[in-house]
Amino acid sequence: MHIFIGLLIVVTGVVLIMKAEWFLQNFGASAWAEAKLGTSGGTRLMYKLIGIVFIFFGMMIATSLIGGFLNATVVKLFVK
Repeated sequence: MHIFIGLLIVVTGVVLIMKAEWFLQNFGASAWAEAKLGTSGGTRLMYKLIGIVFIFFGMMIATSLIGGFLNATVVKLFVK
């Protein structure tokens, strides 16, 4: 089941990257992204970066590496 969920997340990330312009037209520009990530392409870049993060975590879930990754990164930040 984790393979299916992971691949679904990867496909969502690919759609975010490929259809960034569509998302921009339908959801509008983000003032924060325009100010922090670039002049007129910041929102597109934000959508593409979110897509890359989705692909990364989707692959981690599909290959069952997410637990080890979270234990090595996030847990070390909060647990002494």
